[in-house]
Amino acid sequence: MPRAIDLNSDLGESFAAWELGDDAAMLRLVTSANVACGFHAGDPSTMLATCRLAAEGGVAVGAHVSYRDLAGFGRRPMEVPSAELRDEVLYQLSALAGIARVAGTAVRYVKPHGALYNRIVADAEQAAAVVEAVVAFDPALPLVGLAGSVVHRLADDAGLRFVREAYVDRGYRADGTLVPRRLPGAVLSGAEAIADRAVRLVTEGRVVAADGSEIAVEADSLCVHGDTPGAVDMARAVRAALERSGVALEAFA
Repeated sequence: MPRAIDLNSDLGESFAAWELGDDAAMLRLVTSANVACGFHAGDPSTMLATCRLAAEGGVAVGAHVSYRDLAGFGRRPMEVPSAELRDEVLYQLSALAGIARVAGTAVRYVKPHGALYNRIVADAEQAAAVVEAVVAFDPALPLVGLAGSVVHRLADDAGLRFVREAYVDRGYRADGTLVPRRLPGAVLSGAEAIADRAVRLVTEGRVVAADGSEIAVEADSLCVHGDTPGAVDMARAVRAALERSGVALEAFA
């Protein structure tokens, strides 16, 4: 059983007059914050405020890079040429790195968001563009994603540290991929049930898939989405349940 696990959340996703999630509360519970870089959500003021809160709380800051899709919250499939995608990931990394420095912290890892995250599970060309951008920006930065994916293999080949992520509030298919958000069972609810699921995932490396089968899931970090209804209660329950089980919460970066 792991003695420690990272707990991350997608934060900084408010935009101008639209507020999403309770970042201040989540940052008191998680160990890593995936901060939106302005392409799917977030704006300069939100990025700065989120990084400042993370720095004050000793929470690791990660760049939550995305397709350029504010209207679709980065969750729409998009066809982006690989060179353009590489450059857009570099742009997002550079923007958040500057903001983080002013806030007294630094970007310590990279996590793709939404449609991009799911695309690079199997798409080698898009995955290579993301890996190339991270290597060009800072090859010491870990890359977060799904264990056993194409991007996992390419990150290993490039010498990047790959951090295996599992979701406590998302449904899994029998092949270990996430249930698409358009389908029933994609987003889970019930803080206590999710906390129990998180403990089993960490201590046994097992999770029940949407079809009722049990699958193996390897994880170095657990994610609770900041925009999921009841996210704060879920994160609080997950953290408490893990600590009761003897698992410490520590940032991986």
